[in-house]
Amino acid sequence: MDPATLIGLVLAFGALLAMISIEGSSVTAILLPAPMILVFGATIAVGLAGGTMKDFTSAFKALPGAFLGKTTPPQAVIDQVVGLAETARSSGLLALDQEADKVTDPFLRGALQNIADGTDGDELRMLLEDQIATTARSNRNAAKFFTGLGGYAPTIGIVGTVVALTHVLENLSTPATLGPMIATAFVATLWGLLSANFIWLPLGSRLRRLADLEVDRMTLVMEGALAVQAGSQPRLLGDRLRAMVPAELLPKVGAADAGGSSGTSKANAKGKGKGKDKDLPQAA
Repeated sequence: MDPATLIGLVLAFGALLAMISIEGSSVTAILLPAPMILVFGATIAVGLAGGTMKDFTSAFKALPGAFLGKTTPPQAVIDQVVGLAETARSSGLLALDQEADKVTDPFLRGALQNIADGTDGDELRMLLEDQIATTARSNRNAAKFFTGLGGYAPTIGIVGTVVALTHVLENLSTPATLGPMIATAFVATLWGLLSANFIWLPLGSRLRRLADLEVDRMTLVMEGALAVQAGSQPRLLGDRLRAMVPAELLPKVGAADAGGSSGTSKANAKGKGKGKDKDLPQAA
């Protein structure tokens, strides 16, 4: 679990509470039911109106992932694919059918099953690219929904303020109450800006980032699976996949391991020796 979203929201609301406290005000001054109901209720309502019911339900189903979503380290994906490449070179491509039963990722499992079934490389690439594009579009729709809420909320807050100020103008005959009433009127604008910048826009950005990371992971898997099908040498495959990943997302390794793919591939390289040349035709 990556706690960035929880930490960020807690710090943001903590800063707001600190400001209220330093100013000598009270939290209850902004916790007014009427403007909060308008801002949150109307924002979600117009977000629903701007899409489909499926968009609405899918977005809120994706919401827990913004807080609890786990991201797979690229190095873990690379190590797994390199291990599969070693299996293919030593036991042949048909052995990948058994390896697929051990894989929990449905995307990789499907790729391995297609390789074992003898699917053409170009057809397999098209299939995997279509799956990646569909997954990316689905995940980004959820991000787009919350980003849209972030655009609606400030304007709805202004609408609430205008409505409240209209009520203020109806009571000009009682000057003593004008100050509190005007202050209350601007609470709607506050919640519009607050909800947009403290809730909706961060959630949209988080979901979009998770969607991008998932696409990157699936792309690594696709390129690795296609290289395994083509009989790529495991060590070279590991280097190629690492070259596709930004350096800051990879673990720092010592000079001895900088050019290698993994400890497993090195052990296999030493243990098999000349046997690799005999196994190569089976993986072709």
